[in-house]
Amino acid sequence: MEDRQFRQLIDRFGFSWAGFRRVRKGVKKRLARHMQETGCQNIGDYIEAIERDREVRLQFERVMTVSISRFFRDRRLWEIMQGQILPIMAKKACQVVRVWSAGCASGEEVYSFRILWEGLRKSYTSIPDLSILATDLSPRYLDRARAAFYPRSSMREVPEAIRSTYFETFAGGMYALRSGMREGVVWQVHHLLSDPPGIAFDLIFLRNNLLSYYTDEVKLPAMTKVVDSLAPGGFLVIGSHERIPIEPADLKHWGNSTYIFRKQH
Repeated sequence: MEDRQFRQLIDRFGFSWAGFRRVRKGVKKRLARHMQETGCQNIGDYIEAIERDREVRLQFERVMTVSISRFFRDRRLWEIMQGQILPIMAKKACQVVRVWSAGCASGEEVYSFRILWEGLRKSYTSIPDLSILATDLSPRYLDRARAAFYPRSSMREVPEAIRSTYFETFAGGMYALRSGMREGVVWQVHHLLSDPPGIAFDLIFLRNNLLSYYTDEVKLPAMTKVVDSLAPGGFLVIGSHERIPIEPADLKHWGNSTYIFRKQH
């Protein structure tokens, strides 16, 4: 598939050219395969099929999904999470802390948070229960997340102390998260442009998906819904290189961070 054809597709369906600039080669290969699978001879036929058939449209959007994930990706984020945000959440006067990982891919982000939360038990006599809703458009990614079985490449930022405590090692450089650490997570297929799958979340991860790969016209209404689903005093985390086009008045930057926000009470 040529760049010109790829541009036709993203312009037609609200995706951002800039967002796919570094990853378009792999995405174009997947799109070419999908075109063949749907029997489309040219880009015009493909666009028509996408607009006519809801299943083709869904498969197209899954093909456009880019998964870039590993444990504790963006080290500074997790340092802030462990040192500043988790202690606030641990002291909340509630029974359950509710977290939404939006666009969770293969689950590394979810389990990174789960591991740090478990570590709080060493410092507090009691902490709230943890409820995590992890969503992605791809059932294939969700299956990988449920299995919690990862290659060495996903583990390169995991400290040895965490690796030996929370993972089992297998032949071929594979690692499995210990079964007890998978509790409290619900995995669900969800499209980020649809309504959020719940309300009053204490923490929402929205990293490297909605804000990277869609145009402002498409992502602004979706972003508004995400912020509305955040509880007062809750935290929103976006990608370290992402920006919210128009920041809602009730969101304030957390400290000096450009990618962590707290919703005002």
